[in-house]
Amino acid sequence: MPGIVIVGAGQAGASLAAKLRMSGYTGEVTLIGEEHVPPYQRPPLSKKYLLGEMELERLYLRPESFYAENDITLRTDCRVDSIDAADRKIVLGAETLEYEHLALTTGSVPRRLPPAIGGLLEGVHVVRTLRDIDRLAPEMVAGKRVLIVGGGYIGLEAAAVASKLGLDVVLVEMAERILQRVAAPETSDYFRTLHRSHGVDIREATGLERLTGEGRVSGAVLSDETEIAVDLVIVGVGISPATELAEAAGLTLDNGIAVDAMGRTSDPHIWSAGDCASFPWRGQRIRLESVQNAIDQAELVASNMLGAEAEYDPKIWFWSDQYDVKLQIAGLNTGFDRIVVRPGEKEGSASHWYFAGNALLAVDAMNDPRAYMVGKRLIDGGRSADPAALADPATDLKALMRG
Repeated sequence: MPGIVIVGAGQAGASLAAKLRMSGYTGEVTLIGEEHVPPYQRPPLSKKYLLGEMELERLYLRPESFYAENDITLRTDCRVDSIDAADRKIVLGAETLEYEHLALTTGSVPRRLPPAIGGLLEGVHVVRTLRDIDRLAPEMVAGKRVLIVGGGYIGLEAAAVASKLGLDVVLVEMAERILQRVAAPETSDYFRTLHRSHGVDIREATGLERLTGEGRVSGAVLSDETEIAVDLVIVGVGISPATELAEAAGLTLDNGIAVDAMGRTSDPHIWSAGDCASFPWRGQRIRLESVQNAIDQAELVASNMLGAEAEYDPKIWFWSDQYDVKLQIAGLNTGFDRIVVRPGEKEGSASHWYFAGNALLAVDAMNDPRAYMVGKRLIDGGRSADPAALADPATDLKALMRG
């Protein structure tokens, strides 16, 4: 009898497969990934792994032996060509594989620079996969100049690593400020100051016109007509959900693969979770790009494949490591109209609290785990806090949870 096939061997796919077995499912489980290695963590790739502080095996989500020991067929270096939804099978070259349920945990792909402006030149990198980082690592040599395109979290994390390795770093952001799409001006100000204190040349409201070079990148022309010499380029302009298979199969798309509250797509035998899936939440449809969402949503889908019929209510949080600053974010700040700035107890620590009217939406906590913990508990519990009390450093944060 056909079993469950999972296409995409990242955090979501690995979590879904493991949850099926932990939940007592005894049918066939096949996990298919395009990369040549077992499922691994992505966040440390562009940080500890690139810095040489973490070995490859420590990136693996589980030991290689886990999959065989749990009767999970792991197929690496394997590409799925298409989905035949009518006959419930997937096509892999000359092979077909039938399924009872299919899960698409295909994740996301980095946006790249167009070829017309030099995106295909040697020395132009993205930071998403193990192969990307292995290509980049030999070029991260002290004294070289790197141009980072994009002032979101991907670009800023790359800038921090490059600076730590001794490269000369120039970062351009075409918006008026770094982190404009995802954070308040106060958070942008915090990280701009942090990066400039480490020698990063941040140029906001500045786009990239084109890269120059013969075969290999050697320079860049910016939107202000400035020309700079560069040795390499890191592109950090966001990611897009990987939806090609779903689209070709006729599944409904809406900022990703559209699923219902239980993780089911427009085809009742096909499910989706992780970066590639958008889902209904509090009257809107959202897509979350985070490790925690990949795990939680995938585990929920596994349970629902087995009949749980549970709806997904995510506990939203993110993090970013830059230099010696750990940013922890709880909640979604969409629709905020006020920011409360609260200084932390230690030098350099702070938290920024997002409100819509009197409703607490989110918190950015920089080296302030207490503020993050309190904010997350309030948000997860659907509670708020008095903005004036938050702004007062004398207020005991834990007391706010008892209020």
